[in-house]
Amino acid sequence: MAENSKTLEKQDGFKSQWGFIMAAVGSCVGMANVWRFPMLVSRYGGLTFLIPYFIFAFIISQSGMMEEFSLGRWSGYGPVGSFGKAMENGGRSKKIGELIGSVPVFASLCLGTGYAVIMGWVFYYAKMAFTGELVAMGQDMNVIGSTFGAVAPEAATLPEAIKMTFATGGANNFWIIVAIAVSFLIMILGVSGGIEASCKVMIPALYVLFIILAVVMIFIPGTGDGYRYIFTLDPKGLLNPEVWVFAFGQCFFSLSVAGSGSVIYGSYLGKDVKIRQSAALCAVFDTSAALLAMLIIIPAMATVGADLGNGGPGLLFIYILPVFNSMGGISRIIGIFFYVAVLFAGISSIINLFETPVAMLQEKLHMKRLTATAVIHIFGLVVSLIIQPWTSQWMDMVSIYLCPLGAFTAGFMFFWVMKKDVAVEAVQLGSEKPIMKWFYSFGKYVFVPLCLLCFVLGIGFGGIG
Repeated sequence: MAENSKTLEKQDGFKSQWGFIMAAVGSCVGMANVWRFPMLVSRYGGLTFLIPYFIFAFIISQSGMMEEFSLGRWSGYGPVGSFGKAMENGGRSKKIGELIGSVPVFASLCLGTGYAVIMGWVFYYAKMAFTGELVAMGQDMNVIGSTFGAVAPEAATLPEAIKMTFATGGANNFWIIVAIAVSFLIMILGVSGGIEASCKVMIPALYVLFIILAVVMIFIPGTGDGYRYIFTLDPKGLLNPEVWVFAFGQCFFSLSVAGSGSVIYGSYLGKDVKIRQSAALCAVFDTSAALLAMLIIIPAMATVGADLGNGGPGLLFIYILPVFNSMGGISRIIGIFFYVAVLFAGISSIINLFETPVAMLQEKLHMKRLTATAVIHIFGLVVSLIIQPWTSQWMDMVSIYLCPLGAFTAGFMFFWVMKKDVAVEAVQLGSEKPIMKWFYSFGKYVFVPLCLLCFVLGIGFGGIG
């Protein structure tokens, strides 16, 4: 039965390297590219932050991303099956490997449920952008803040939260359902017909919208100070360890090395796909999306002297709105373009997060794709409705504790447990040129320890990504 499950997954894989890259980029490009990256660039000083970020993007893409794509393709399974097969290859217990593999699957499911709440906010704001409700708020922070507060309320106790969540007319309940429904409809169409096809439309559209907005910002009066700030470099700032810590954290989570989504997408790859090239392109596209968001938000905030220190969801749903609404006749079209682009980023991420547990149900319980997708989305809907008042704490818990452990365990399986010749051959497959000689030792002695460091720093700093 396991062989039949594996055959089923192989039949429904990515049809092209480009489709895989668009799907993988979609898993990387998320809302943190929009609400966190510009804030960090602003906080730590333009190029002073960007230089460390570029360094870590190269390091992670050329080690962790390549490893996770290769591990998934080599095994033909998601994390559970991949870890089990890696342990077996290394002469250890397959069952223990599968048990360890459940950690990144659980992390992906938890992250997906939290993302569903945030996607509800994005759908709601995209709707208001089209109807003109966002522009109608004007620049009144009380009005804007109260609108977001109605969609993302806080509750002190669990009974109050449950009462608020399931009360008729809950402000965000409908839009969470919409977000879950869109993810479900895409995913039941399969890997090539749903995930690949949708990402081949959404990701290019996201870049087109962001590029248009970035160009428009050039012609908005007052944006010059923002551009000057972006391209300034403070050599002394590079000596600040905190700059490097947060550049590393942002890059680590942005490139989605968590032992889950990249592994399962890798399992759908053909043998002719070039792993190193794919990983490099994913890093370039992901970084480009973050840079475009930076070129939109920092110049825009500079026009009114706004404080970019207010990061997180508040930047995306509160602090940027008065800036957009101050741009006169183009305010509405800017809002539409911006929130539709963010919508595409969010949808492409959530389908990746849910794909990992869906594939596990197919792999281990031999469920049909429709059944597995329905089970995961129903579970995700119920949990996301309940956790609304604690979405921030929920996401912090997953990103601080679970995601780094997932990345560490995947790296450990590949570089420390699997036989070296098998691991190197898995990466080499599909490439005519020999893989770089330093890849294996670098991954083993640099990337894997970095995953542990991410876990420790996350706890110490209360989150670094």
